[in-house]
Amino acid sequence: MRTEALRLAWPDVAVMLVYMAGIVGLGLWAWRRRRRTEASSASYFLAGHTLAWPVIGMALFSTNISTTHLVSLAQEGYVNGLAYGNFEWMAAFLLVILAFFFAPFYIRSRVATLPDFLEKRYSRASRDFLAVLSIFSAVFIHIGFTLYTGAVVLKGLFGFDIGWSIGLTAVLTGLYTIVGGLLAVVVTESVQTVVLIAGAACVVVIGLIHTGGWGGMAASVEPVKLTILRTAAETPSLPWYAVLLGYPVIGLWYWCADQTIVQRVLGAKDERNARLGPLFAGFIKILPVFLFVLPGVIAAALVKQGKLPAITDSANTYSTLINGLLPVGLKGVVAAALLAALMSTVSGALNSISTLFTLDLYKRWRPAASDRRLTSVGRIATFVAMIAAILWSPLISHFQSIFQGITALICYIAPPITAVFIWGVFWRRASSAAAVATLASGSVLGLAVFLLDWFKASTGWNVPSMMATFYLFLICSAVMAAVSLWRPHKHTEESAAMVWKNPISAIAGPWMGVFDYRVVAGVLIAIMIALYVIFA
Repeated sequence: MRTEALRLAWPDVAVMLVYMAGIVGLGLWAWRRRRRTEASSASYFLAGHTLAWPVIGMALFSTNISTTHLVSLAQEGYVNGLAYGNFEWMAAFLLVILAFFFAPFYIRSRVATLPDFLEKRYSRASRDFLAVLSIFSAVFIHIGFTLYTGAVVLKGLFGFDIGWSIGLTAVLTGLYTIVGGLLAVVVTESVQTVVLIAGAACVVVIGLIHTGGWGGMAASVEPVKLTILRTAAETPSLPWYAVLLGYPVIGLWYWCADQTIVQRVLGAKDERNARLGPLFAGFIKILPVFLFVLPGVIAAALVKQGKLPAITDSANTYSTLINGLLPVGLKGVVAAALLAALMSTVSGALNSISTLFTLDLYKRWRPAASDRRLTSVGRIATFVAMIAAILWSPLISHFQSIFQGITALICYIAPPITAVFIWGVFWRRASSAAAVATLASGSVLGLAVFLLDWFKASTGWNVPSMMATFYLFLICSAVMAAVSLWRPHKHTEESAAMVWKNPISAIAGPWMGVFDYRVVAGVLIAIMIALYVIFA
C-alpha cells in the first residue's frame, strides 16, 4: 500500500504539531486529575465509573474509527462505491443490541472486563480463554493494522521510514495511555472525535463543491456506485446476502463482546448512561459513509470530469483529494484528523489490553496485589503489547487491501466469541462446558481458515470472508448446542441472573422521558431503515 506524498506548507505542519502537543498534554492533564482525586485500579482501568453517555458515545466512535478507515474506505469508495459503507451503517443496529441486551448485564454485574462477565455466566476457564483471545485481537487487529496504516500515512506526509513512523506514533500514544489510564483515553478520544469529523467534513464539502454538488457527482459516476446493497455480479467480494448473514456475526463480537470497544460502556456511571452511550454512537455512525466512503466516489467523479489527475494506485485516493482540493491550513486540519484516528484507536486498545492482562490474568495469580501494584502491572502490559504490535505491523503489507485485510482477520476470530455471548444471554441451557468447547474448537477452525486464506495462492481458497464467518458461526452454534445438551449447566444465582427470560424483558421498565433509551433506539432504527431504502 502506497500513498501519494502530501504537499504541506508550514501552517499545515504548525497545525499538526499544535494538535499533537495538545492531545498528549490533555492526556497527561487527565492523569494528574486522576491522581488528585482517586488512585485506585478502578479509576485507572474504568475511569472510576464516572463516564456519561455523550463521552461514551464519542469514545466508542473514536476508538472504532482509525486511520485505516480514512485511507482505506476512501480507497474502497473509489473502487466499489458505497458498498463498503455497510460496515458503518450496519453497526448502528448492533449498537442497539448492545444497549438493549448486553449493557444492562455488564453494569448490573459490575464487571471490569468481558472475560469477567463470562466467568459469572459460565466458568473461570471460559474467562481465561476469552482474555487471551481478546488480548490477541487487540494487539493484532486494533493496534497492528492501525499502526501500519498510520505509518504509511506519515510516510506520505513527511517521507518518514515506515519503521520509524510506527515507533514515533507508538511512543506518542503510549505516553498518555500508560500513565493516564481510561480517563486519559476517553478525554482525548472525545476531542479527537470532533477533530476527526471536522477534518473529514472539509474534504467532503469542498469535493462536492468542485463536482457541482450531489447532482454533478452522481452524473459523473456509474449509478451502481451510489447504492449500498449489491448483487454478487456487481460486487463479488461483498454481495448483499454476505452483509446480512456475515456482518451480525462480526458485529456482535466487535460491538458487544470486544473489550477494546465495550470498555467505554463498562466505565459508565449507571445503567441509563451505559444504554444511551452506544445509541449516541449509533447516530454518529451514520456519518462515516458520507465522511469516509463518499470521498472515494467524489474522487472518481472529479477524475471523470478532468478536475483531478488519474489515480493509478487507488490507495492514493485520499491523499490525491487533499493535495488537489484543500488550501493551506486545511491540509493541516485533515492531517491532524488522520493522526486523531490513529492515536485514538491505539490508545483505546492499549488500555483494554492492560485491563485484561491485569484483572483477568495477573490478579488470578496474585489476588492480594494492591491497587498500586495492579496499576504498575497494567502499564507494563501496555508497553509489552505495543512492542508486539510494532513487530507484527510490517507483515500487514501482505494484504491487497488494508480494510479487507482487517475485515478478514475479524471474520476468523469472531464466530466462537459471538456464539458464546449470544447463546449465553438468551438460552438458559447454554453450559460452561459448551462455552469452553466452542471457544477452543472455533478458534482452531478460525486459525485453519485464516491460513487457507493467507496462502490462498497455493490452497485455492476463494470463499469470501463474510460468508466464511457465517459458516463458522453455524458450526460454533452447533457445538454450543450439542455440548450444552450433553453436559448441562448447573446455574448459580449469579449465573441465572445473566440470562434474559425473554427478549421483551430486556426493554421492560419505567418511562424515562424524552431521552428514554427505547425512544432513542426507535428513532435510530427508523433513520437507518430510511437510509437503506434511499440508497438500496
